[in-house]
Amino acid sequence: MRLRTALTTAVVTAAAATALTAPAASAATATCQEKDLRVTAGPGGSQNTARISVVNEGGRACAVDRIPTVTFRGLDGSAQPVPPSTSGPYVLSPGEHGYAAVRTAAPGTTEGHVVRSLSVAADPAHYGVTFAASAVGMADGIRVWEPVTTLWHASPGTADRALSAGTG
Repeated sequence: MRLRTALTTAVVTAAAATALTAPAASAATATCQEKDLRVTAGPGGSQNTARISVVNEGGRACAVDRIPTVTFRGLDGSAQPVPPSTSGPYVLSPGEHGYAAVRTAAPGTTEGHVVRSLSVAADPAHYGVTFAASAVGMADGIRVWEPVTTLWHASPGTADRALSAGTG
């Protein structure tokens, strides 16, 4: 179950602005089947960041949740979206990619837990794919302390900038 936070007026405004830039789903757009998606993860631009992506390998447009579900082995809950957002559709045309970035604990932090893997699902109804800490550039383990994730974006650079700005 994804943890939710209370939304203030400012956050609602920021989330609405983000929603305006996300692809809209039509009533005819079905939820993506997990078998039609390829989810990948790798090192991010900094020591405590991972980049994730999803590609629609199916033959028709479909929708995933606009918030990737990122969980950490042995821990309850998932990475929280920045800015705090609610679920909604993110449409992927055939062959189209979505990109997000995940930030865990700052380098040198001793708070939190160290885990050996993280799992990513493009939709909370999917099982997702598990990646070893070394696959995301954290060979000594993933230190988890208040992890956050961006929403899906059209490019890796946009996801990185959103994470840096804390704007989803």
